[in-house]
Amino acid sequence: MKPNLIEENNRKRIAIIERSALQVGRPIFHSILIIVVSFLPVFLLTGREGRLFHPLAWTKTLVIVSSMVLAITWVPALMAYFMKGKLRPESRNPVSGFFVRLYEPVLRWCLRWKKTTLAVNILALGVALFLFSRLGQEFMPPLNEGTLLFMPVALPDASNAEMKRILQIQDKIIASVPEVKNVLGKAGRIASATDPAPLNMIETIIELKPRSQWRRGVTRDSLIRELNHKLQIPGVTNGWTQPIINRINMLNTGIRTDVGVKVFGEQLDTLEQIEQQIAQALRSVAGVVDLYPEPLSGGRFLDIAVRREALGRYGISTETVNHVIEYAIGGASVSQMVEGRERFSINVRLAQDWRQTLDEIREIPIQTAHGPVPLSAVADIRFTEGPSMINSENALLRGTVLFDVRGRDMGGTVEEAIQKVKQSVHLPPGYFIEWSGEWENQVHARKTLKIILPIVLLIIFFILYLTFDNWADTWNVLLTVPFGLTGGILMVYFWGAQLSVAVVVGFIALFGLVVETGVVMIIYLDEAMRRMIQEKGRRVDRATLQHYVIEGAVKRLRPKLMTVLIALLGLVPVLWSRGTGIELMRPIALPMIGGVITSAVCVLLVMPVAYQLFKERELSRYGEIKLPITDSLTLNENI
Repeated sequence: MKPNLIEENNRKRIAIIERSALQVGRPIFHSILIIVVSFLPVFLLTGREGRLFHPLAWTKTLVIVSSMVLAITWVPALMAYFMKGKLRPESRNPVSGFFVRLYEPVLRWCLRWKKTTLAVNILALGVALFLFSRLGQEFMPPLNEGTLLFMPVALPDASNAEMKRILQIQDKIIASVPEVKNVLGKAGRIASATDPAPLNMIETIIELKPRSQWRRGVTRDSLIRELNHKLQIPGVTNGWTQPIINRINMLNTGIRTDVGVKVFGEQLDTLEQIEQQIAQALRSVAGVVDLYPEPLSGGRFLDIAVRREALGRYGISTETVNHVIEYAIGGASVSQMVEGRERFSINVRLAQDWRQTLDEIREIPIQTAHGPVPLSAVADIRFTEGPSMINSENALLRGTVLFDVRGRDMGGTVEEAIQKVKQSVHLPPGYFIEWSGEWENQVHARKTLKIILPIVLLIIFFILYLTFDNWADTWNVLLTVPFGLTGGILMVYFWGAQLSVAVVVGFIALFGLVVETGVVMIIYLDEAMRRMIQEKGRRVDRATLQHYVIEGAVKRLRPKLMTVLIALLGLVPVLWSRGTGIELMRPIALPMIGGVITSAVCVLLVMPVAYQLFKERELSRYGEIKLPITDSLTLNENI
């Protein structure tokens, strides 16, 4: 081949690559921008949900932006370098040809029966929206930490010996279950001001064996039910959670269970009455388990009231009696033990056998000038009831009704509980309640998303208009988005998942993907329209219009299928994966998997139908096909 001819062919090849890159450059840029903007709600999430999903949003955004830079710079350069020689046309590709032979008859049928096609998709969308309204709600899917935290609470007046006995019995029962590897429990609190646990509260950490060593058919939920059934002890209210999430909930909301009702007011006895009313209303709500109104009274206190006339009769002072009580019952510091940098106080008091009962305490001797007298001679000694622990928040006394949710979604359970409490509980003036725990986080996330999602939709609409400079194409892309989300809703519903922040993040990611594939389809359909105007002119009949719509949709089937298949190949393995954190990743993948499938159907079938309907409207209204101004200028230059 002559050098001049080779150089001429190279110039033509480079010109084709350049024209193709310019054709898709701006739409690709705007598509990536739409995906980035669609993740704006994730960036604006705060609290726990923000800390969980900000890394995901940043990672996806940086990867998408990097791919955009490579797509519009590096890929055209590689094409110019490698796409040489004799190239095989796409029509000779056996895989592409197979899908084209399947797709083209279906598309012709849809374009022939446009109203039927739209009606079927609208019906599917209606069914999906109905199922969406039936989805349960939760803040976040529970993350399996591999261990359980058993938190039973006994009556406030339980003694040290009784709590020790209960703890030993419970540990022995838990250790007898085959799935349990280790068990460790403690009653009361450690020597820390950050752990205000009373003596009647037990915290037992249960380490489980690997799932491969569990009995057949046993799940985590069934294991909790089995343990809870075996650990029914009179006077003890059980509670089940996990160590990490329990600490997070305690630090964020002060509630150690899934949901809690905080009651605020001025009088402890009134708060306790309101607690009992709330607990009575919640007992009839399905899904409420481990219900526990925290007792504000019931604590047993030793009350020693000194009789001053008796002190004068025996010639002793109040200070002397107080010293005897301190050294005999409470314990008095007499020295200090030093171990390195640590200091330990040495206390002295009567042995427990001498102060175990009320009668023994009454017989504690007090030395006088005339000989020893019993403590009961100068003081009235009795047990009295009082608050076992006083909780306050925002300078108000606080009572709490705690409960977990099992066997039902949290959103439906709490909403029903709120209605029951409103109907059954009448609060005195100056008293109010707050719903806390996981529900508080869920309400916070919902408010944030309700504010930001409409703003994001308006921004995306504006970007689409800048991309096409055409209202018809903009609406065509946006109107097919709800149909694309249909599969995501169906996938979430039939998989049995609940609507959570993780599922919403999955829908947000799906929204960007659907818009991106819709933009690609519009690019090829507009290209077919430009080719039609060059060959047939602007005034065409409907048969010619349909021919070019089919050509624009069918001839670029392969890149659309590649987008869908790549997304599916990356997401489907998540459905059957096992391991730490998969409970959080699966709800994100579910709407994307179902939505990618239905979005492909909608983009390939519904969008050409809607596009042809818009163009037919232009024909009937203006008598010719309209194109954006930029496309018209390019077309005139080419002509």
